[in-house]
Amino acid sequence: MRLMIALLLPIATFSFTLGVTLPLMSIEKLHFFLEERPSLLEVIHGLWLEGDGALAVIIALFSVVFPAAKIIVVHVVVITGARLRSLVLLSTLSKWSMLDVMLVALVLFAAKTSGLATASILPGLWFYASATVATALVAALCRRATGG
Repeated sequence: MRLMIALLLPIATFSFTLGVTLPLMSIEKLHFFLEERPSLLEVIHGLWLEGDGALAVIIALFSVVFPAAKIIVVHVVVITGARLRSLVLLSTLSKWSMLDVMLVALVLFAAKTSGLATASILPGLWFYASATVATALVAALCRRATGG
């Protein structure tokens, strides 16, 4: 179990970093004349600049802040040997763990169904999804190892 945690935790951290910085999807508009390849951070920044601050903050919280906090807490749990406070915080953050991937999937779905653009998945989304799965697995292994 410790070996799995030791393998999955760096993968989760590395994948999350790539997931928020690499392009998530390719959006082609007007029959391949215009193409956008935004990363998650670029989407949040663009929303903020366009005056959609509330939406930018919500997406930033659920897609960047909560997942990053969960990864940090998992690191703390592994390093400290699972203190009770860390496990409670990890349990709370775990409840939100799949919401981030669902949010990105909804953006992709909206782009595909608008009729004005075609969208395809790029490596950023795969790294982001793998970070979410790896973090969830490590969190489950940590809870199992401590009997919580």
